Amino acid sequence: MAKLKIVSFNDGARSFILESFGKVVDKENYVVEMSDPSQRVLTPDGDEIRFDQFAGIKKGSEVFIKSDIVSLVRLAGELVK
Repeated sequence: MAKLKIVSFNDGARSFILESFGKVVDKENYVVEMSDPSQRVLTPDGDEIRFDQFAGIKKGSEVFIKSDIVSLVRLAGELVK
């Protein structure tokens, strides 16, 4: 069984991670594509994600994870498989 690791970061680190993946935050606080600020990034459920909701990006793709309990429990379930 895989061990679940918890990582937390402040807003500065959150911004750095997003910028490393070519993302920035728009005037309304949503995560958007740096190359096309009109294009908001989406979670696997098709939800737009605000900067304060951003919890991470899943390895192997750009699957954005919200920081709400449902999204985090789903991610934890996938990681322990």
